Amino acid sequence: MTPDAALRQGRWVKWIGGASNHDLAAIEDLAGLYALAGVHCVDVAADPAVVAAARRGLDWADRHGARRPWLMLSLSDGADPHFRKAWFDPGACPADCPRPCERICPALAIGEAATGAAGVLDARCYGCGRCLPACPHGLIEERSQVLEAAAVAPLLRQLAPDAVELHTQPGRLQGFQERLEQLRASGVPLRRLAVSAAGDLTARELWQRYGALRSCGFAPLWQLDGRPMSGDLGQGTAHAAVALLRRRQGHLPPGPLQLAGGTNAATLPLLERQPALARGCAGVAFGGVARRRLQPLLQEAQRRGHSLLTLPELLPEALHLARSLVGPWLERAGPEPCPQPLRCLSPSP
Repeated sequence: MTPDAALRQGRWVKWIGGASNHDLAAIEDLAGLYALAGVHCVDVAADPAVVAAARRGLDWADRHGARRPWLMLSLSDGADPHFRKAWFDPGACPADCPRPCERICPALAIGEAATGAAGVLDARCYGCGRCLPACPHGLIEERSQVLEAAAVAPLLRQLAPDAVELHTQPGRLQGFQERLEQLRASGVPLRRLAVSAAGDLTARELWQRYGALRSCGFAPLWQLDGRPMSGDLGQGTAHAAVALLRRRQGHLPPGPLQLAGGTNAATLPLLERQPALARGCAGVAFGGVARRRLQPLLQEAQRRGHSLLTLPELLPEALHLARSLVGPWLERAGPEPCPQPLRCLSPSP
């Protein structure tokens, strides 16, 4: 099924690699496995090395018979939790510290096993922020990473993505509009311009962004982040994503909508118990849960010094785990078709 058809039929699935995740080996493995499992889009950081890793995974999936998903790049219109890294000086840690930061990190980015020096492995950190309040000594800080305006157009021309996701926050319409102009200046034809909207963005602000992106000739895809950066924390996060959809229902601009932010295996059953909501949902994005499912196998492959994609004794289990997450959405009956025609729109001149 093509990505456009999946959006029309309510079976769209996106894999989120992480807007600040630079763990190249894991990105390659996860992109390949989730592409083969049937996702329609892979969303990664706007970074040449990350994109190259994702494309290596997609090439592997191609060779194994997968339909190639869209490649999406994540950008932001300002400071955003998705675009940050944790940092601390391990030399400042007391020798008797129980290191709760290491235990709570879902990306296994903290500790001697990750870094060799008991600090933060920058490439593996994706900015969830759980370690910040966990440190009993307040030693951990966050470092934001926002792409400079002048770098956007040349980077997009270099990386040639199929789609872009733009993370936005309340009160940043001007920054949003400026990013759109930078995207348009790149001349790269985008299949979709996804807007990641936090729960506190008002309906008026959503409609303002809709007007801005349509004036630039971009086709929208709305992402509602029920509990951003939460990872796979159980059914409670699934409730948050569906509850945000319930609050937004009837107030959203035209265009397909996907759930994100705490989505997991409980999201679809919960959604389908509320048919009126289910009819308005075109699909889902999986981030933390997708990584956590395969993390033990990724670690085992790393221990052996190989890519998970090259280990035939581990691949069947890895693919089964990926398909068990993605499959229910691919087999979903689906909502009513989106009334807005879905087509490839190039930026207007």
